[in-house]
Parts: sequence; structure tokens; C-alpha cells
Amino acid sequence: MPVFHVTRLELMIARRNWWVATSVILMAIFSVVLTLAGGAPTGSLGVAPVLVATTSITTLSVYLVPLIALLLSHDAIAGEVERGTLALSLSYPLSRAEILIGKFLAHLLVLAFAIAVGLVLAAALIAFRFGLPELSIPPLLRLFLTSLTLGAAFLGMGYCVSGLVRQPSVATGMVIVIWLISVVLYDLGLLGALVADNGGTFTRSVFPWLLVANPADAFRMLNMPDVSVAVLASGLSAAGSVSGTTGQLVSLLSWPVLTLVFAWTAFRKVEL
Repeated sequence: MPVFHVTRLELMIARRNWWVATSVILMAIFSVVLTLAGGAPTGSLGVAPVLVATTSITTLSVYLVPLIALLLSHDAIAGEVERGTLALSLSYPLSRAEILIGKFLAHLLVLAFAIAVGLVLAAALIAFRFGLPELSIPPLLRLFLTSLTLGAAFLGMGYCVSGLVRQPSVATGMVIVIWLISVVLYDLGLLGALVADNGGTFTRSVFPWLLVANPADAFRMLNMPDVSVAVLASGLSAAGSVSGTTGQLVSLLSWPVLTLVFAWTAFRKVEL
């Protein structure tokens, strides 16, 4: 199928990208460090080691996975337009939708590999330090799947930007701004609004839905174990009780679909 030919080509390109290898190494190193650091207080807190590890890796993933996804996708269209390779690709019997899907699958595989390396190393460390009975696979599998979904959402955002601008350098700046807003500034803004509202209507009715509307926060709530949320993030727990797991899943799963639709719409309007 033409889509898989595009995917194979993009994987070859990704393999030659030095920072893709760097992202895999970073995921591995931070996962190992967080698992080792998080294992110390498990006995005193009475919390399973795997829950402490997944909570720590969730905090890492919510920052690192979107950044990797945006850097993978930001020049997927604009870069090809600048290099003139997009016109060559479209001279073959390939539709723009097939090109976009092929790129998406390749970049998703790169993300899946980076996330899997980190989680496998974390699982191996837990089994080595605390014994195989302490290793629980479902939380790690949930973290892998939701991390991949979060990455897919930000891949779509990167394609949107890449289809709307013509210069990769401009796209780079825009995706960094998107990352800052989505992962850092959005929560700071909500925190400021909470303080100003002082327990009013916004805090009780609006805040939980604004929080779950952000894919990064929906991902965080889905992966924070109840005991860890109670200790580390009571605000997330309160929001989660309003939106529920269903609302968080709908938000997280909707973002990749919506962003890819918008990316395809932008891609259709790109002139060669």
C-alpha cells in the first residue's frame, strides 16, 4: 500500500535524525532515574513500587512526549515544501491524505519505541529491586497506551502548524509556543483563576472541565493512581471526580482525531 511506503521512508529519515536517538536515550535515562529515586519511599508510604514509578514517569511523559511529538512533526510538510520534495511525492500516485497518514504512522512508531524503552527499563528495575511479584503490568500498559495517545495528539498539532506555515524555522518557534502553552502556561492560568475565584462557581463547575479539555491534563489524571493523587495532587483528584474516567478518555482520544482532520484540511490548501 502507498501509505506503508511513505511510512517506511519516514522511518528511514527518522533513523538518521540524531535527536530522535537522543529522545529515546532521554526517555530511558529519566525513566531509570525516576524509578530508582521513587523506589526509596515505597516502604514507608505503603505504596506499590510500580504505582510510584508510573506516577513519576507520568510527570516525565507529560512534558517530554509532547515535545518529542512536536519536534518530529513540525517540518513534516513545511520542510518538504522548502526542499521541493513534496512536489516530487505528489507526482507519484499518492494522495495528500496517504502522505499524511504515512508520516503519522512512522512518527507514532518512533514515539512508541521511545516510550516502550523507558517503560521496559523501569519494569526491569522494579522486578530486580523488589521482586517479580511486585511488578504489575496493567499500570505500565495503561501508561504506554495513554502516552502514545498523548503523543498522537501533539503529532497532529505539529502537522497543523507545518501545513499552515511555509518555513520550518517558523514552524519550530510555533510548536515550542504550543508546547509551553499546553504543558506549562495552561495549568498556571487555571491555578491563577482558582486563586482568584476562591472556591466559587468557577472552581466547582468550570475548572474541572477546562482541566480535562487539555490533553496533557487528561493524560495526567488517567495515570495518577488514587493514592498518589491524594498525596501529590488533590486538585487533580477533585477534577477527576467531576469529569470521570470516561470524560478523560474522550478528551484524550478526541484530540488526535481532531488535530489530524485539521492537519489534513491545512495540507490540502498547501500550494507547491
